[in-house]
Amino acid sequence: MHPDYDLTLSPPPLADYLRLRADSGLSPVTEAQGEPPLVNSWAWVHVRHRASGEVVAMGRVIGDGGWYFHIADMATLPEHQKKGLGQAVLEALLEKIREEAPPRPYVTLMADEPGRPLYAKLGFVETAPHSLGMMLPR
Repeated sequence: MHPDYDLTLSPPPLADYLRLRADSGLSPVTEAQGEPPLVNSWAWVHVRHRASGEVVAMGRVIGDGGWYFHIADMATLPEHQKKGLGQAVLEALLEKIREEAPPRPYVTLMADEPGRPLYAKLGFVETAPHSLGMMLPR
């Protein structure tokens, strides 16, 4: 990873989680929506900029610890992109899954357009037409 940053295997503080979601282009969430992911996720990684102390990237895994693991909240602040932070976050999450999950886990994610090249680079493939991501509109 870039030498100006530190990667930590834990969730970011709530204020940083909320700010990263909003400022990186993910849908903003409220404090009430943001608190549960910090304590109920299977794994977390966040990245802090050494000089400023600012949390600038993050990602997490939602999972049952057995076979299903979903990568979520992959976010890097725009001014810190193109420095390998997203890749470092994703690689750390995947390494944790490899180390702690039973063999042959099912790892998924929803790939927004900006992240697709990174996900493909690390081995993720599209599931269509076999399966498609779906959601209930809010």
